[in-house]
Amino acid sequence: MLLIVGTVKLPPENLALARPAMAAMVKASRAEEGCLEYGYAEDVLVPGLIHVKELWRDEAALDAHLASPHIAQWRASWPALGI
Repeated sequence: MLLIVGTVKLPPENLALARPAMAAMVKASRAEEGCLEYGYAEDVLVPGLIHVKELWRDEAALDAHLASPHIAQWRASWPALGI
């Protein structure tokens, strides 16, 4: 198994705009073969800081995720969200 832990930082005023994109990313990722866990959580002390936690069955599953259309779409949204 592979555990990925990280953060995403965006301007707090963009959180409402980012939530639908983040929800779509989480839903699509959780549906992927080999995804055991995938989630985003807002930091309670730092506005605009999102904690990311992913658990993948193996490197092949993670590689497929990284090549997926939904991750490309999520990354393409970053400039508009201030990420």
